[in-house]
Amino acid sequence: MSDQAVAKLLRSPEPLVIIEAAAGCGKTYQGAAYAQEVVGAIGDGRLLILTHTHAACSVFAERTKKAGSRVEIKTIDALIAQIALAYHKPLDLPRDLTSWALRDGGRGFEIMATKVAGFLRNQPMVARALARRYPVIVCDEHQDSSVDQHSVVMSLLSAGATVRIFGDPMQRIYGAKSDKAAREDRARWDALKAQGAGERLITPHRWQTGCPLLGAWVIEARENLERGTQIDLTRGLPPSVRVLVGNNTARMRTGYQLSKEHRAPIDKVLRSSPQLMVLASQNDLVAALRAFWFRAVPIWEGHTRNALGALVQTLRDGHGNPEALALGVISFMGSVAAGFSLSSHGDRLLQEIRTGAARPTIGKPANIQAVARCLLNNPSHTGVSDALAKITALVKDSAAGFDTVKIDHGSELRDAVRIGQFSGPDEGFAEVSRMRSYSHPSLPKKVLSSIHKAKGLECDHSMLMACDKAQFTSTLYAKSKMYVALSRAKKSLTLVVPTSNPSPLFKVH
Repeated sequence: MSDQAVAKLLRSPEPLVIIEAAAGCGKTYQGAAYAQEVVGAIGDGRLLILTHTHAACSVFAERTKKAGSRVEIKTIDALIAQIALAYHKPLDLPRDLTSWALRDGGRGFEIMATKVAGFLRNQPMVARALARRYPVIVCDEHQDSSVDQHSVVMSLLSAGATVRIFGDPMQRIYGAKSDKAAREDRARWDALKAQGAGERLITPHRWQTGCPLLGAWVIEARENLERGTQIDLTRGLPPSVRVLVGNNTARMRTGYQLSKEHRAPIDKVLRSSPQLMVLASQNDLVAALRAFWFRAVPIWEGHTRNALGALVQTLRDGHGNPEALALGVISFMGSVAAGFSLSSHGDRLLQEIRTGAARPTIGKPANIQAVARCLLNNPSHTGVSDALAKITALVKDSAAGFDTVKIDHGSELRDAVRIGQFSGPDEGFAEVSRMRSYSHPSLPKKVLSSIHKAKGLECDHSMLMACDKAQFTSTLYAKSKMYVALSRAKKSLTLVVPTSNPSPLFKVH
């Protein structure tokens, strides 16, 4: 369907419109343009844009800024948390939802979504009040919604809100990873399309100012992945798509190492590109690539970072217990830095805690002892903040025993240090999370990122590393992850593919 026809359908009186749009085909443009145009005709209410990532929130905020405060933009988790906070008593949820929800890897958000979805179904009066506040709702990347998140949106539709949904089943990379779950999600998406008026966006706008041939190739690759056929790398590649060989020779499962022959052209791509996003399938590989380039390329940390959430739980549970807090520091540092582990620093730190850091010592042991004293003198979130600040200073000064520690996630470490400025860990975590939501950091010119954290972003040039069978199998989830990776770059794409165990998604000979 043409862009003009989709724009007309969005502005029609249909209560529910579903637009399926491949990556780069203008869904954000259409959603933002629609929001800015209709916001003046909704009375006292506000137009609500729901996304699944904070990166998408930033994009919509930039594109709807002319509408001012009449447009509210938030993640669907944030909307659910807003409802849960207002009705936490009948929902039997704690008052401090921010830190609670992020415990156990964010499982609290799933619990909240289930409770809020049921609450809105059973309390239509609340749903109607929300529909009056948000008479028009635009849902972005709705294919990533869970059953409960989707139920919340449908409750607002039933209560009278006008709902416009954008999505692409081929970009579903959140949620369960099994083929069964992916098929269930696709069936749910198809059922949703049957409920309302729907069309597709098919024009690859992202590449019109970059490389149109790359855009056409990405669209063809998408069709191959959907059909279950391989993406042919042996012929028909546009000049903007390069395939380089890279056989990983690292002995460690989480390592990445190449021969000089294979490494040279990859290094050349990094050096010669004015901007480059290097994408990897998993966090372990991102860390390995950070070491591969001698930590010269920063990691894109994004908004969602789990290490701090785990540390805050330790701060809460281990208050007053220096040894428990030390274990939390060791685990946290292992997540944000290389060269700091239980064997390298942790065992000695625990020893100093148990002996009261009383024995005179020099060098590395003395520096670790200084960290231990922070915890012994103040076994609280403030003491942990002091300990992490001490570690940061020791690393910066290349002090004895800390000269080999390399910080990979500096934002996460700085946020952990900031927790000590607040009256308690939960208060600090809530403020840090709030500030993360409102900050819109820009991508470095050259950056490493997992595919998940790159979702919703675009760049001029990208390189997908380790296109092997371990990183990309033939599952539906792997196909979606591959498609998200292929569709980020506007001008050029480099694929690093091994000859020994290439991904079955590619035809290489």
